[in-house]
Amino acid sequence: MNVEVVNHDKVESFASAFPCDESRPAAMAQNTTSARPGTINYVEGQAALDGQPLAAKAAGQAELAKGQTLATNDGKVEILLTPGVFLRVGENSSVTMVSPDLTNTEIQLDRGTAEIEVDQIYKQNHLLVDQGPAQTELLKNGLYEFDGNADKVRVFDGEAAVSLAQNSQKWVKVKSHHELALNADGTKAQSFDPDEAASHDPLYAWSKLRADYLGQANEAMAQEYAGASGFYPGWRWDPWLYQYTWLPGDGLFWSPFGYGFYSPAYLYGGGFIYGAPAFRGGYHGHYFPRSTTGFRGHTEPSGHVSSSGGFRGAPAGGGFHGGGHFSGGGFRGGGRR
Repeated sequence: MNVEVVNHDKVESFASAFPCDESRPAAMAQNTTSARPGTINYVEGQAALDGQPLAAKAAGQAELAKGQTLATNDGKVEILLTPGVFLRVGENSSVTMVSPDLTNTEIQLDRGTAEIEVDQIYKQNHLLVDQGPAQTELLKNGLYEFDGNADKVRVFDGEAAVSLAQNSQKWVKVKSHHELALNADGTKAQSFDPDEAASHDPLYAWSKLRADYLGQANEAMAQEYAGASGFYPGWRWDPWLYQYTWLPGDGLFWSPFGYGFYSPAYLYGGGFIYGAPAFRGGYHGHYFPRSTTGFRGHTEPSGHVSSSGGFRGAPAGGGFHGGGHFSGGGFRGGGRR
């Protein structure tokens, strides 16, 4: 297995298939394939897959298969799980894929830290994280952090159930802004200040930046697919940013960092307003909705100008900037299922 090899023909076929005309959505529907759980989506710094160096160009090509281990040194890696669920592995960390099945997705944190962003979860999904003898099941949309150094589970947003011993009948509920120590006395979750914790957490900061880029990619890809025949929801490859992003089947979802994930059906059905004066920079000059009530009941005023700077290949800080009207919205008013 050579995880450093990228299929350049695939990338070139994407670029040539997307002329800037009305045929572009149909072309995308014909040329894009969806990823499977375990697909490597982004590599930064030093990392290895089953002992073999993992290059940045392996994104979208390499896959963490059942029984394989991904380890980082001075680096971080993002891995796709079920559609709408992202696993992010911190520096000096290691994870093993126990099961990549869609209905039973299980990983093991061997050492270090990892975060999981859950933007959509179904009743059929069982998202499990093992830490030594303990096991955590993720129950709701949210952001979860697993710390093998401190031996604890932290829930920034969402809800999890933790068993201190696998196959045990005793589970401890851990809700938003609570953490649980995975030791003999870890029978009750304790509250924590998420803002304070995030300010000293480099993996959280990196995860938020990744969420920003994914939100930008989604907004552009959703417009490409809006009205295209044969579309089905899931992971979609962005040939400009060289990464997969998530396109839901219907509605509008919000990540725990406040970035939106549009479905093409939502845009095609009039959920996104076109025809307003173009904005300066940001999202190809696209427009925010005139009236959006999907987060905290807030209504975006008509004519709001994006302050983000560019999209394709833009430096960190493009898109929603994690602030303004779209920040902190969590999953308020998420899309329909």
